[in-house]
Amino acid sequence: MEKMIPQQWTPPCNNQCTHKFAALMQIPWRVFCKKGCDSDGDTWEECMGECDEICYKDPVFKDHQWSAYIDRSPGAASYSEECFHACIAGCGYKFDIPPQQVSQVHPNRPSKPPPEEKPTPPPVESRPSPDSSTPTINDVPSTSA
Repeated sequence: MEKMIPQQWTPPCNNQCTHKFAALMQIPWRVFCKKGCDSDGDTWEECMGECDEICYKDPVFKDHQWSAYIDRSPGAASYSEECFHACIAGCGYKFDIPPQQVSQVHPNRPSKPPPEEKPTPPPVESRPSPDSSTPTINDVPSTSA
């Protein structure tokens, strides 16, 4: 029986990510690189699209831009960009794309999350002055059960 060494336990793409992002402080990028390796996309373009979805915030609820803030993607602009580049590196390993081509890929969106949409305030109702003949809350008898 042949003895397996740890490098053989993981797919080659994941090994590439481990080597590229070997430093302890690069663990998040290693994880995002492996997400690129494990993407469901069958093509380089689909894989890049998945990296875009993974790394940049999108609204969770359709037509409610504010809900982008509860998306689990990284929030800081630089973090999203680093995530994207690490994920694209994984896609590159998965589809045997030359490193020069991988380094030329840029995200298809701005690096900042879209501005929060502010709800329209309700119209201000004019209230009668206190000396008008309209009954106030104190004039209406209360009933209790």
